[in-house]
Amino acid sequence: MRDTRGMAGWPGGGLLARASVPAGHPDAAGALIAALGPEPLAALFVFAAPEADLAALARGLTLRLGAVPVVGCTTAGEISAEGYAEGEIVAVGLPAALFAATSLLIPDLGRVEPDALIGRLIRARAGLAQQAPDWEGEFAFLVVDGLSVREDELAPALARGLGPVPLFGGSAGDGTRFGQTFVLHDGAVLQNAAVVTLVRTAARVKVFSLDHLRPTGLRMVVTGADPQNRVVHQINAEPAAREYARLLGKDPGQLTTFTFAAHPVVVRIGGTHHVRAIQQMRPNGDLVFFSAIDEGVVLTLAEPADMAAHLAQALDGLAAGGQAPAILACDCILRRLEAQEKQKYGAISALLRAHGVVGFSTYGEQMGAMHVNQTMTGVALYPPAGGLP
Repeated sequence: MRDTRGMAGWPGGGLLARASVPAGHPDAAGALIAALGPEPLAALFVFAAPEADLAALARGLTLRLGAVPVVGCTTAGEISAEGYAEGEIVAVGLPAALFAATSLLIPDLGRVEPDALIGRLIRARAGLAQQAPDWEGEFAFLVVDGLSVREDELAPALARGLGPVPLFGGSAGDGTRFGQTFVLHDGAVLQNAAVVTLVRTAARVKVFSLDHLRPTGLRMVVTGADPQNRVVHQINAEPAAREYARLLGKDPGQLTTFTFAAHPVVVRIGGTHHVRAIQQMRPNGDLVFFSAIDEGVVLTLAEPADMAAHLAQALDGLAAGGQAPAILACDCILRRLEAQEKQKYGAISALLRAHGVVGFSTYGEQMGAMHVNQTMTGVALYPPAGGLP
Protein backbone atom coordinates (compact mmCIF):
# COMPACT_ATOMS: atom_id res chain seq x y z
CA MET A 1 0.00 0.00 0.00
CA ARG A 2 1.23 3.50 -0.81
CA ASP A 3 -0.09 6.66 0.83
CA THR A 4 0.76 9.54 -1.49
CA ARG A 5 -0.80 12.38 0.45
CA GLY A 6 2.33 13.49 2.24
CA MET A 7 5.04 12.82 -0.36
CA ALA A 8 7.64 15.58 -0.17
CA GLY A 9 7.85 17.60 -3.34
CA TRP A 10 4.78 15.99 -4.90
CA PRO A 11 3.58 18.42 -7.61
CA GLY A 12 0.24 19.99 -6.82
CA GLY A 13 0.42 18.61 -3.31
CA GLY A 14 -2.84 19.09 -1.39
CA LEU A 15 -5.04 19.39 -4.48
CA LEU A 16 -5.67 15.67 -4.90
CA ALA A 17 -5.61 12.69 -2.54
CA ARG A 18 -3.80 9.75 -4.14
CA ALA A 19 -3.11 6.14 -3.17
CA SER A 20 -2.50 2.74 -4.75
CA VAL A 21 -2.50 -0.91 -3.68
CA PRO A 22 -1.73 -4.20 -5.47
CA ALA A 23 -4.69 -5.51 -7.44
CA GLY A 24 -4.70 -8.71 -5.38
CA HIS A 25 -4.92 -6.97 -1.99
CA PRO A 26 -7.45 -8.88 0.17
CA ASP A 27 -9.15 -5.65 1.29
CA ALA A 28 -8.28 -3.20 -1.45
CA ALA A 29 -11.17 -0.86 -0.68
CA GLY A 30 -10.32 -0.59 3.01
CA ALA A 31 -6.61 -0.13 2.32
CA LEU A 32 -7.24 2.62 -0.22
CA ILE A 33 -9.61 4.53 2.05
CA ALA A 34 -7.14 4.30 4.92
CA ALA A 35 -4.31 5.57 2.71
CA LEU A 36 -6.36 8.45 1.31
CA GLY A 37 -6.89 9.80 4.81
CA PRO A 38 -9.78 11.25 6.79
CA GLU A 39 -10.45 14.37 4.72
CA PRO A 40 -13.98 14.40 3.22
CA LEU A 41 -14.11 13.74 -0.51
CA ALA A 42 -16.34 15.18 -3.22
CA ALA A 43 -15.66 12.20 -5.51
CA LEU A 44 -13.32 9.24 -5.88
CA PHE A 45 -11.86 7.95 -9.16
CA VAL A 46 -10.52 4.39 -9.25
CA PHE A 47 -8.41 2.78 -11.98
CA ALA A 48 -8.05 -0.96 -11.54
CA ALA A 49 -5.96 -3.61 -13.24
CA PRO A 50 -8.31 -6.19 -14.83
CA GLU A 51 -7.23 -8.93 -12.40
CA ALA A 52 -8.66 -7.02 -9.42
CA ASP A 53 -11.84 -8.24 -7.76
CA LEU A 54 -13.92 -5.43 -9.24
CA ALA A 55 -17.21 -6.34 -7.58
CA ALA A 56 -15.66 -6.42 -4.11
CA LEU A 57 -13.76 -3.19 -4.82
CA ALA A 58 -16.84 -1.31 -6.00
CA ARG A 59 -19.01 -2.54 -3.12
CA GLY A 60 -16.33 -1.85 -0.52
CA LEU A 61 -15.64 1.69 -1.65
CA THR A 62 -19.30 2.64 -1.87
CA LEU A 63 -20.03 1.09 1.53
CA ARG A 64 -17.29 3.17 3.13
CA LEU A 65 -17.94 6.43 1.26
CA GLY A 66 -21.74 6.50 1.27
CA ALA A 67 -23.09 9.24 -0.98
CA VAL A 68 -19.69 10.22 -2.38
CA PRO A 69 -19.61 9.38 -6.13
CA VAL A 70 -17.24 6.46 -6.85
CA VAL A 71 -16.33 6.22 -10.53
CA GLY A 72 -13.72 4.10 -12.26
CA CYS A 73 -12.77 1.51 -14.83
CA THR A 74 -10.42 -1.29 -15.74
CA THR A 75 -7.15 -0.33 -17.33
CA ALA A 76 -4.48 -1.19 -19.86
CA GLY A 77 -1.94 -0.23 -17.19
CA GLU A 78 -1.93 2.26 -14.35
CA ILE A 79 -0.10 5.51 -13.59
CA SER A 80 0.71 5.73 -9.89
CA ALA A 81 3.14 7.60 -7.68
CA GLU A 82 5.87 5.41 -9.22
CA GLY A 83 4.99 6.38 -12.81
CA TYR A 84 3.95 3.53 -15.09
CA ALA A 85 2.56 0.63 -13.05
CA GLU A 86 1.07 -2.80 -13.71
CA GLY A 87 -1.24 -4.89 -11.57
CA GLU A 88 -2.35 -2.10 -9.25
CA ILE A 89 -5.46 -0.22 -8.18
CA VAL A 90 -4.96 3.54 -8.22
CA ALA A 91 -7.37 5.84 -6.38
CA VAL A 92 -7.64 9.60 -6.85
CA GLY A 93 -9.80 11.60 -4.45
CA LEU A 94 -11.17 15.10 -4.95
CA PRO A 95 -11.13 16.83 -1.52
CA ALA A 96 -14.50 18.35 -0.65
CA ALA A 97 -12.75 21.52 0.56
CA LEU A 98 -11.79 22.29 -3.06
CA PHE A 99 -14.22 20.37 -5.26
CA ALA A 100 -17.90 19.68 -5.84
CA ALA A 101 -18.86 16.81 -8.15
CA THR A 102 -21.77 14.82 -9.49
CA SER A 103 -21.68 11.71 -11.68
CA LEU A 104 -24.11 10.68 -14.41
CA LEU A 105 -24.38 7.04 -15.45
CA ILE A 106 -25.10 6.20 -19.08
CA PRO A 107 -26.12 2.56 -18.62
CA ASP A 108 -26.65 1.42 -22.21
CA LEU A 109 -24.47 2.94 -24.92
CA GLY A 110 -26.59 1.28 -27.58
CA ARG A 111 -29.62 3.35 -26.55
CA VAL A 112 -28.34 6.85 -25.89
CA GLU A 113 -30.97 9.54 -26.40
CA PRO A 114 -28.96 12.73 -27.10
CA ASP A 115 -31.70 15.22 -26.16
CA ALA A 116 -32.37 13.53 -22.83
CA LEU A 117 -28.64 13.28 -22.13
CA ILE A 118 -28.11 16.96 -22.91
CA GLY A 119 -30.91 17.87 -20.51
CA ARG A 120 -29.34 15.79 -17.73
CA LEU A 121 -26.00 17.49 -18.25
CA ILE A 122 -27.47 20.99 -18.21
CA ARG A 123 -29.34 20.28 -14.98
CA ALA A 124 -26.27 18.72 -13.35
CA ARG A 125 -24.09 21.70 -14.24
CA ALA A 126 -26.70 24.12 -12.90
CA GLY A 127 -26.90 22.14 -9.66
CA LEU A 128 -23.13 22.35 -9.15
CA ALA A 129 -23.20 26.09 -9.83
CA GLN A 130 -25.78 26.51 -7.07
CA GLN A 131 -23.78 24.29 -4.73
CA ALA A 132 -20.51 26.18 -5.23
CA PRO A 133 -21.32 29.60 -6.74
CA ASP A 134 -17.95 31.13 -5.80
CA TRP A 135 -15.89 28.45 -7.57
CA GLU A 136 -15.27 29.08 -11.25
CA GLY A 137 -13.12 26.12 -12.31
CA GLU A 138 -15.02 23.43 -14.23
CA PHE A 139 -14.29 20.22 -16.12
CA ALA A 140 -15.98 16.94 -17.01
CA PHE A 141 -14.29 13.54 -16.79
CA LEU A 142 -15.54 10.55 -18.81
CA VAL A 143 -14.86 6.85 -18.38
CA VAL A 144 -16.40 4.54 -21.00
CA ASP A 145 -16.37 0.85 -21.91
CA GLY A 146 -13.35 0.58 -24.20
CA LEU A 147 -14.81 -2.26 -26.26
CA SER A 148 -18.24 -0.70 -26.72
CA VAL A 149 -17.33 0.89 -30.09
CA ARG A 150 -19.60 3.80 -29.06
CA GLU A 151 -17.17 6.53 -28.04
CA ASP A 152 -17.33 8.32 -31.41
CA GLU A 153 -21.09 8.83 -30.96
CA LEU A 154 -21.00 9.57 -27.25
CA ALA A 155 -18.32 12.28 -27.10
CA PRO A 156 -20.08 14.80 -29.38
CA ALA A 157 -23.40 14.27 -27.60
CA LEU A 158 -21.75 15.01 -24.26
CA ALA A 159 -19.94 18.04 -25.65
CA ARG A 160 -23.23 19.57 -26.81
CA GLY A 161 -24.71 19.26 -23.34
CA LEU A 162 -21.62 20.55 -21.55
CA GLY A 163 -21.29 23.76 -23.53
CA PRO A 164 -18.14 25.62 -22.38
CA VAL A 165 -17.18 22.96 -19.81
CA PRO A 166 -14.05 21.16 -21.09
CA LEU A 167 -14.41 17.38 -21.38
CA PHE A 168 -11.66 14.78 -21.29
CA GLY A 169 -11.64 11.09 -20.57
CA GLY A 170 -10.48 7.60 -21.37
CA SER A 171 -11.79 4.25 -22.59
CA ALA A 172 -11.50 1.36 -20.15
CA GLY A 173 -8.86 -1.24 -20.93
CA ASP A 174 -8.08 -4.92 -20.48
CA GLY A 175 -4.30 -4.94 -20.63
CA THR A 176 -3.33 -6.11 -24.13
CA ARG A 177 -6.00 -8.83 -24.20
CA PHE A 178 -8.90 -6.81 -25.67
CA GLY A 179 -11.34 -9.25 -24.09
CA GLN A 180 -13.57 -7.48 -21.54
CA THR A 181 -13.59 -3.92 -20.22
CA PHE A 182 -15.64 -2.54 -17.34
CA VAL A 183 -16.66 0.75 -15.77
CA LEU A 184 -17.45 1.22 -12.09
CA HIS A 185 -20.21 3.43 -10.72
CA ASP A 186 -21.38 3.61 -7.12
CA GLY A 187 -21.04 -0.09 -6.27
CA ALA A 188 -21.89 -1.47 -9.72
CA VAL A 189 -19.55 -3.00 -12.32
CA LEU A 190 -20.90 -2.42 -15.83
CA GLN A 191 -20.25 -3.13 -19.50
CA ASN A 192 -21.47 -1.16 -22.52
CA ALA A 193 -21.80 1.81 -20.19
CA ALA A 194 -20.13 5.14 -19.43
CA VAL A 195 -19.97 7.57 -16.53
CA VAL A 196 -19.38 11.30 -16.89
CA THR A 197 -18.42 13.23 -13.76
CA LEU A 198 -18.99 16.98 -13.69
CA VAL A 199 -16.62 18.83 -11.41
CA ARG A 200 -16.64 22.39 -10.08
CA THR A 201 -13.58 23.57 -8.18
CA ALA A 202 -11.80 26.41 -6.45
CA ALA A 203 -8.62 25.27 -8.21
CA ARG A 204 -7.53 26.71 -11.52
CA VAL A 205 -8.12 24.24 -14.36
CA LYS A 206 -6.39 23.46 -17.64
CA VAL A 207 -7.66 20.53 -19.71
CA PHE A 208 -5.04 19.41 -22.22
CA SER A 209 -4.23 16.89 -24.93
CA LEU A 210 -0.79 16.05 -26.30
CA ASP A 211 0.83 13.72 -28.80
CA HIS A 212 4.26 13.44 -30.38
CA LEU A 213 3.15 12.47 -33.89
CA ARG A 214 3.65 14.43 -37.11
CA PRO A 215 2.07 13.50 -40.50
CA THR A 216 4.34 12.45 -43.36
CA GLY A 217 3.60 12.69 -47.09
CA LEU A 218 2.66 9.00 -47.36
CA ARG A 219 -1.11 8.61 -47.83
CA MET A 220 -3.49 5.70 -48.32
CA VAL A 221 -7.24 5.40 -48.94
CA VAL A 222 -9.67 3.09 -47.14
CA THR A 223 -11.49 1.28 -49.97
CA GLY A 224 -13.32 -1.37 -47.96
CA ALA A 225 -14.57 -1.09 -44.37
CA ASP A 226 -17.15 -2.06 -41.76
CA PRO A 227 -17.62 1.31 -39.99
CA GLN A 228 -19.92 -0.05 -37.29
CA ASN A 229 -17.20 -2.34 -35.97
CA ARG A 230 -14.22 -0.12 -36.91
CA VAL A 231 -12.82 -2.75 -39.26
CA VAL A 232 -10.90 -1.99 -42.47
CA HIS A 233 -10.93 -4.72 -45.13
CA GLN A 234 -9.07 -2.93 -47.91
CA ILE A 235 -6.55 -0.11 -48.30
CA ASN A 236 -5.81 1.15 -51.82
CA ALA A 237 -8.04 -1.68 -53.13
CA GLU A 238 -5.68 -4.26 -51.59
CA PRO A 239 -6.10 -6.42 -48.47
CA ALA A 240 -5.67 -3.99 -45.59
CA ALA A 241 -2.89 -5.58 -43.56
CA ARG A 242 -0.89 -6.53 -46.63
CA GLU A 243 -1.03 -3.00 -48.08
CA TYR A 244 -0.24 -1.35 -44.74
CA ALA A 245 2.75 -3.67 -44.34
CA ARG A 246 3.91 -2.97 -47.91
CA LEU A 247 3.90 0.77 -47.27
CA LEU A 248 6.04 0.18 -44.20
CA GLY A 249 8.41 -2.12 -46.08
CA LYS A 250 7.46 -5.07 -43.88
CA ASP A 251 6.02 -8.54 -44.28
CA PRO A 252 2.38 -8.80 -43.04
CA GLY A 253 3.51 -11.55 -40.71
CA GLN A 254 5.71 -9.01 -38.92
CA LEU A 255 2.78 -6.79 -37.89
CA THR A 256 2.27 -6.63 -34.13
CA THR A 257 0.76 -4.21 -31.63
CA PHE A 258 4.25 -2.72 -31.33
CA THR A 259 4.26 -2.07 -35.09
CA PHE A 260 0.91 -0.30 -34.90
CA ALA A 261 2.13 1.82 -31.97
CA ALA A 262 5.31 2.82 -33.80
CA HIS A 263 3.65 3.52 -37.18
CA PRO A 264 0.25 5.17 -36.57
CA VAL A 265 -1.98 6.76 -39.17
CA VAL A 266 -3.84 10.07 -38.90
CA VAL A 267 -6.81 11.73 -40.58
CA ARG A 268 -7.24 15.42 -41.24
CA ILE A 269 -10.39 16.91 -39.70
CA GLY A 270 -11.03 20.65 -39.71
CA GLY A 271 -7.42 21.51 -40.45
CA THR A 272 -6.05 19.31 -37.65
CA HIS A 273 -4.68 15.79 -37.78
CA HIS A 274 -6.18 13.19 -35.45
CA VAL A 275 -4.78 9.71 -34.85
CA ARG A 276 -6.78 6.71 -36.06
CA ALA A 277 -4.78 4.02 -34.31
CA ILE A 278 -4.84 0.35 -35.29
CA GLN A 279 -5.81 -2.00 -32.47
CA GLN A 280 -5.02 -5.38 -34.01
CA MET A 281 -4.83 -7.48 -37.17
CA ARG A 282 -7.33 -10.26 -37.66
CA PRO A 283 -6.24 -13.66 -39.03
CA ASN A 284 -7.92 -12.82 -42.37
CA GLY A 285 -5.80 -9.67 -42.80
CA ASP A 286 -8.43 -7.13 -41.72
CA LEU A 287 -7.31 -4.26 -39.50
CA VAL A 288 -9.34 -3.31 -36.42
CA PHE A 289 -9.11 0.35 -35.37
CA PHE A 290 -9.55 2.02 -31.98
CA SER A 291 -11.81 4.77 -33.36
CA ALA A 292 -14.12 5.74 -36.21
CA ILE A 293 -13.14 4.64 -39.71
CA ASP A 294 -15.04 4.51 -43.00
CA GLU A 295 -14.64 3.91 -46.71
CA GLY A 296 -13.13 6.85 -48.57
CA VAL A 297 -11.18 8.11 -45.58
CA VAL A 298 -7.66 9.23 -46.47
CA LEU A 299 -5.11 8.00 -43.97
CA THR A 300 -1.68 9.59 -43.62
CA LEU A 301 1.23 7.73 -42.09
CA ALA A 302 2.56 9.61 -39.06
CA GLU A 303 6.11 9.86 -37.87
CA PRO A 304 6.78 9.99 -34.13
CA ALA A 305 9.13 12.53 -32.57
CA ASP A 306 11.28 11.56 -29.60
CA MET A 307 8.62 10.54 -27.11
CA ALA A 308 10.49 11.32 -23.90
CA ALA A 309 11.76 14.70 -25.07
CA HIS A 310 8.28 15.69 -26.26
CA LEU A 311 6.62 14.65 -22.99
CA ALA A 312 9.24 16.47 -20.93
CA GLN A 313 8.65 19.66 -22.88
CA ALA A 314 4.85 19.32 -22.64
CA LEU A 315 4.84 18.67 -18.89
CA ASP A 316 7.30 21.49 -18.28
CA GLY A 317 4.95 23.71 -20.28
CA LEU A 318 2.07 22.86 -17.96
CA ALA A 319 4.20 24.08 -15.08
CA ALA A 320 4.84 27.43 -16.77
CA GLY A 321 4.98 30.26 -14.28
CA GLY A 322 6.70 28.13 -11.69
CA GLN A 323 3.62 26.37 -10.29
CA ALA A 324 3.64 22.60 -10.73
CA PRO A 325 0.08 21.31 -11.14
CA ALA A 326 -1.55 18.11 -9.97
CA ILE A 327 -2.31 16.11 -13.12
CA LEU A 328 -5.00 13.49 -13.73
CA ALA A 329 -4.34 11.85 -17.11
CA CYS A 330 -5.61 9.28 -19.59
CA ASP A 331 -2.70 7.86 -21.59
CA CYS A 332 -3.23 5.63 -24.62
CA ILE A 333 -1.98 2.04 -24.38
CA LEU A 334 -0.16 2.60 -27.68
CA ARG A 335 2.04 5.22 -26.05
CA ARG A 336 3.01 2.68 -23.38
CA LEU A 337 3.70 0.04 -26.04
CA GLU A 338 5.77 2.46 -28.09
CA ALA A 339 7.77 3.39 -24.99
CA GLN A 340 8.51 -0.30 -24.43
CA GLU A 341 9.45 -0.94 -28.06
CA LYS A 342 11.79 2.05 -28.22
CA GLN A 343 13.31 1.46 -24.79
CA LYS A 344 11.84 4.72 -23.47
CA TYR A 345 9.66 3.08 -20.84
CA GLY A 346 11.91 3.97 -17.90
CA ALA A 347 12.38 7.56 -19.09
CA ILE A 348 8.63 8.10 -19.62
CA SER A 349 7.82 6.54 -16.26
CA ALA A 350 10.35 8.79 -14.54
CA LEU A 351 8.80 11.88 -16.15
CA LEU A 352 5.32 10.88 -15.03
CA ARG A 353 6.62 10.29 -11.52
CA ALA A 354 8.54 13.56 -11.37
CA HIS A 355 5.55 15.59 -12.54
CA GLY A 356 3.06 13.88 -10.23
CA VAL A 357 0.90 12.46 -13.04
CA VAL A 358 -1.72 9.95 -11.91
CA GLY A 359 -4.28 8.04 -14.00
CA PHE A 360 -4.42 5.06 -16.35
CA SER A 361 -3.58 3.69 -19.78
CA THR A 362 -6.59 3.55 -22.09
CA TYR A 363 -8.07 2.01 -25.23
CA GLY A 364 -8.75 5.54 -26.49
CA GLU A 365 -9.13 9.08 -25.21
CA GLN A 366 -11.85 11.71 -25.36
CA MET A 367 -11.12 15.40 -25.80
CA GLY A 368 -14.11 17.68 -26.22
CA ALA A 369 -16.32 16.29 -28.98
CA MET A 370 -13.59 14.00 -30.33
CA HIS A 371 -12.67 10.39 -29.60
CA VAL A 372 -8.93 10.13 -30.30
CA ASN A 373 -6.04 7.69 -29.99
CA GLN A 374 -2.36 7.63 -29.12
CA THR A 375 -2.62 10.80 -27.04
CA MET A 376 -2.39 11.78 -23.43
CA THR A 377 -5.41 13.80 -22.35
CA GLY A 378 -5.93 15.14 -18.88
CA VAL A 379 -6.55 17.98 -16.48
CA ALA A 380 -3.87 20.08 -14.79
CA LEU A 381 -5.03 21.55 -11.49
CA TYR A 382 -3.38 24.59 -9.89
CA PRO A 383 -3.87 26.00 -6.39
CA PRO A 384 -6.50 28.74 -6.06
CA ALA A 385 -5.26 32.30 -6.32
CA GLY A 386 -5.65 32.72 -2.58
CA GLY A 387 -3.81 29.48 -1.78
CA LEU A 388 -5.02 26.17 -0.38
CA PRO A 389 -7.49 26.18 2.54
